[in-house]
Amino acid sequence: MADKKNSQRENDGSGTVGKALGVLDVIARLGRPVRASEIQAASDLPKGTLYRFLQTLTDQNMLSYDPDRRVYFLGVRLVRLAQVAWRNFQIAPVARPHLDALARKIELATYLSKLDGGQCVSLERGTPDVIAGVFHDVDRVYPAYCTAVGKAMLASLPDDARENALTMQSFHPLTDATITDPDRLRAELAKIRERGYAIEDGEHVRGIIGVAVPILSPGGALLGGIGVHAGDRRTDLDTLKSHIPDMQNTAAIIARDAAEWRFPDRNANWDARGDSSCPE
Repeated sequence: MADKKNSQRENDGSGTVGKALGVLDVIARLGRPVRASEIQAASDLPKGTLYRFLQTLTDQNMLSYDPDRRVYFLGVRLVRLAQVAWRNFQIAPVARPHLDALARKIELATYLSKLDGGQCVSLERGTPDVIAGVFHDVDRVYPAYCTAVGKAMLASLPDDARENALTMQSFHPLTDATITDPDRLRAELAKIRERGYAIEDGEHVRGIIGVAVPILSPGGALLGGIGVHAGDRRTDLDTLKSHIPDMQNTAAIIARDAAEWRFPDRNANWDARGDSSCPE
């Protein structure tokens, strides 16, 4: 009887693992670095139990702790797990050949990104036949407020979601061109929504320029974004903007294929409809 009760407790998420996941959910729901007292107020865990979970989760890099501010925030291990999950189960698998085709056509590296927690996560790269443009590794996190693909995706969010994402931006001046005022960024995002693409002019890294377009589902939901970058000594923004029609066409193809994509047979038991970022 005891074993049956323990099994039921684990299955319904009330066991140790379920409670630890509940702590992570609380922090994710608050959407900002939080103190232990705030986490306790939002959960039903005893203080001692909560602190044990916080210590374990921090030791495992699922959480990070800032001792100066005495706050916890989601750790790098969670970011890595989220990136792997996205790459395995979302549009990245269907996007790769289209990114490669676009890269070969415009002779620049192309990148697929997703907006996650208000930040950009680079998921996949299309490689041109000739090495050109700016190359970086995938599975990296970049700020959204000062990158072309970040701004393209922010501009495509519904009003409430966009405002929430703006509260997650650091607005740190990375270069002299970085937009650090939220109202100024809001004005630029309005222009981006109207014209359908975003530009980056040395805002993230001095001397690097770029353009990006969003990937939207047939229903208008944001699936991701496509960006290209280059050094301003190699090319100029007008030249990059000439590639936007091809980028928009590629985004539409990826959205179409994503809408038709299904999990592989080995994942047939997974139900993706509960994830709002899945293709419609």
